[in-house]
Amino acid sequence: MMNKLSETDGPVLEIDKLSISFFTRLREIPAVMDFSVSVQPGEAVGLVGESGCGKSTVALGVMQDLGKNGRIVGGSIKFKGRDLAQMSAEELRDIRGNEIAMIYQEPMASLNPAMKIGRQLMEVPMIHEGVSESQAYERALEVVTDVRLPDPERMLNSYPHQLSGGQQQRIVIAMALMSKPSLLILDEPTTALDVTVEAAVVELVRDLGKKYGTSMLFISHNLGLILETCDRLCVMYSGEAVERGSIAEVFDEMQHPYTQALFRSIPLPGADKNAHPLVAIPGNFPLPHERPTGCNFGPRCDYFEAGRCDVGQIDMADVAGNDRHATRCLRHQEIDWNAPIAIGEQKEKTSPGEVVLKIDNLKKYYEVAANALFGGGAKKVVKANETLSFEARESETLAIVGESGCGKSTFAKVLMGLETATEGEILLDGENIEQTPIEDRKTGTISDVQMVFQNPFDTLNPSMTVGRQIIRALEVFDIGDSDLDRRQRMLELLDLVKLPRAFADRMPRQLSGGQKQRVGIARAFSGGARIVVADEPVSALDVSVQAAVTDLLMEIQRTEKTTLLFISHDLSIVRYLSDRVMVMYLGHVVELGDTDQVFSPPYHPYTEALLSAVPIADTSIQKEHIVLEGDIPSAMNPPSGCPFQTRCRWKSEVPGGLCDSEVPPTRVLEAGHQIKCHLSDEVLERMQPVIKLAAE
Repeated sequence: MMNKLSETDGPVLEIDKLSISFFTRLREIPAVMDFSVSVQPGEAVGLVGESGCGKSTVALGVMQDLGKNGRIVGGSIKFKGRDLAQMSAEELRDIRGNEIAMIYQEPMASLNPAMKIGRQLMEVPMIHEGVSESQAYERALEVVTDVRLPDPERMLNSYPHQLSGGQQQRIVIAMALMSKPSLLILDEPTTALDVTVEAAVVELVRDLGKKYGTSMLFISHNLGLILETCDRLCVMYSGEAVERGSIAEVFDEMQHPYTQALFRSIPLPGADKNAHPLVAIPGNFPLPHERPTGCNFGPRCDYFEAGRCDVGQIDMADVAGNDRHATRCLRHQEIDWNAPIAIGEQKEKTSPGEVVLKIDNLKKYYEVAANALFGGGAKKVVKANETLSFEARESETLAIVGESGCGKSTFAKVLMGLETATEGEILLDGENIEQTPIEDRKTGTISDVQMVFQNPFDTLNPSMTVGRQIIRALEVFDIGDSDLDRRQRMLELLDLVKLPRAFADRMPRQLSGGQKQRVGIARAFSGGARIVVADEPVSALDVSVQAAVTDLLMEIQRTEKTTLLFISHDLSIVRYLSDRVMVMYLGHVVELGDTDQVFSPPYHPYTEALLSAVPIADTSIQKEHIVLEGDIPSAMNPPSGCPFQTRCRWKSEVPGGLCDSEVPPTRVLEAGHQIKCHLSDEVLERMQPVIKLAAE
């Protein structure tokens, strides 16, 4: 067995002027150009950028796994001083998984579904180091304990499908740590996880990095996550590094227009949809074979200067006075980086109108076979929604917040008529619709309640032009007297979602994700919808596109006076755009109030944990650190008493085991702020804010 490469004094990983291209029959497509970054021993470096910027290609380059079309066409990647490109296949095999480990976005892609977890973990040291089976088992037990999984022996004896997503991701992290690698590459490792689980995994990665002295390259599009996990970061745009430096330098003394534009397009505390709207980055990301000459970001940059920024190659330049801080901007010394942001036009806060939708004690239960595989045995009841009650008014944005399995999408299905209610009422303009499936609903009711889905790729017909898909919706809703009429309305809808009219003749494959989502929004509003259910409408989109789509939704809502039910787990975007917030956990509404009430104490203990879990990309923010123990219980087997009691840190404040035995009543605290909790008023009054400005 090959011994580990000896430690060197220099960087663990040094990427110097790296260029990677993919070769098709037609052309060479440059994916990464002139890219340099180094990772020192024990250091965590974040690689930030939007989809298509080349960050995953860099990781695959480090793993020397670019497939048959990808090639390194310039520069070098050195690991502990040795050039990876000069190594033999056998040497590379020994380094991969042993010295350099990689954790991918989707945990199930890294696990063998037909093999017990213990065997999968034990393989790593048995293959790479030739240790005995008993030694390998001991080490597997140690790392599974390290990644804070309950009952490690039972975990080793389980198959991957018996674990939740968060547990699977911890096993993948444990597998990566089995050989105590020198470098760990994490490619968006928490994207598929719930936010409270993400918080626990992020804390775990940080602690394990310190314990094992592992260097890390953390790839993400989430600046808040990078702030919480890394020492330094590198911002990428369109295949190039545009800024490198320590977290404090890049966050507080940014020296590249793209970095600045990214921060302006994410909702940080203090952003407000009326007074401080987000600023979206104009234009679109260039395709690899259509990059401009000079600066790649030039066409979208506020500081662009013709004749300077669009000629020749622009190299990284050191920022004077800072340590290892560099930027790819010719004008970085001339720009006033502290100039106040030119605020877009401020909007008047719209006041909510009449109640459009009233939900009263809505319940939705499913009966499922206890033995799902063969359908036999006793029936089990899944209580997906438990006594939901709330109202929504015209022109109001009500955010429905909760993690997977809390029942928010089930509620949306009942509202849309895709499911019927078990009990309770849904009143649309005073008319009951909870028992009317969609096929029996009146056309007017269907066009009144519309939905924008999470993934724009799945909701468009790939073989129909954009215009035809919108016209099809108009036909279904009986809108327009003639084809000409409908075509004119379709063009107006494209104007409404700020897409060029020429897009009417394009196919969905010719559109980017953000553009597809706009088509989905145009279709939802085509029948003059009164209520639009937006189910995670921006979570599949890039940060800069998110800002544009969010503001578009807000603007349409203002003009059309629509009621927006915004389903999300991202509390920063909820805080930015919602008027009221409803927090759900395991089918129950645990808190309901206007946005200011829900975001300041007293909180429901679950809301408090959610606020603590959301990564915020702001160095001036201090957060109370609350990590929930355990995973979200299953709706098939919910805990007795309060649904949250198995994970609640305030439980000891309630005497007499009340939390274990009784579901709490819904209490009204003040001005309509509701909370479902046994905590006494005096305990609630002791609650401190979770998110504080450092200056406070």
